[in-house]
Amino acid sequence: QVQLVESGGGLVQAGGSVRLSCAASGSIFSINGMGWYRQGPGNQREMVATITSGGSTNYADAVKGRFTISRDNAKNTVYLQMNSLKPDDTDVYYCNAHVRPVSSGPTYGYWGQGTQVTVSS
Repeated sequence: QVQLVESGGGLVQAGGSVRLSCAASGSIFSINGMGWYRQGPGNQREMVATITSGGSTNYADAVKGRFTISRDNAKNTVYLQMNSLKPDDTDVYYCNAHVRPVSSGPTYGYWGQGTQVTVSS
């Protein structure tokens, strides 16, 4: 019964900015890693940015210096601030979170529904 709901996508001009949000709800005891992925050209999603529960971040080379991932643990929410957007950033972006629904149970990976970001030139 864990759900990840994304928001903030849309159409933006090259050089502009967008902030994506992903809020987890439902049965949540704790959340470990969270991240953002995009579809990319293949059939496997590409990592864009990840963040640990302690705040350590990792970025794909293509977005390093332009995107910033952050999280608000009190709100079970992860954000992706996307600056200096390029047309190549156009894609469907998916939120991912590793959630422990109950204190003594395992952690499961969950995906958001995806949100479209379109960057026009």
